[in-house]
Amino acid sequence: MFQGFKDFIMRGNVVDLAVGVVIGAAFTAVVSSFTKSFLEPLIKWVSGGKGELAGSVSPADGVEFTYAEFLNTLITFLLTAAVLYFLVVMPLNRLAERRRRGEEPPPKAPSEEVKLLTEIRDALLRGQGHQVANSALDEVLSRRPEPPR
Repeated sequence: MFQGFKDFIMRGNVVDLAVGVVIGAAFTAVVSSFTKSFLEPLIKWVSGGKGELAGSVSPADGVEFTYAEFLNTLITFLLTAAVLYFLVVMPLNRLAERRRRGEEPPPKAPSEEVKLLTEIRDALLRGQGHQVANSALDEVLSRRPEPPR
């Protein structure tokens, strides 16, 4: 169950999609804040404080450009991007690189059957095959359950 989940998460496109959604949402906030902090006040200033472009082009007094709100949103975006990069993207890229180079953690210890088959092979190569192979075969057969009758 966990191996399937690990394989699902380790796919590059799943991680890329998740990071893209989070970065997209954070960037949407930056664009909205820029519009609210700079573009809307600029339109009000140019239009004389009415909030829509009118026939006159006399600048209005009292229109505030709230640049601090925009800077706050921009800093939040940069922090979000940094956290995603250093805590999600970079570790998964390292793991993927290690997998490509074949540096997976070593496999589990071989089972008893594999050890026994290795002994048989080695004995055959040494020329003592008949004695060792017969005793190993007897051992394997003694462990097998009886077939149903």
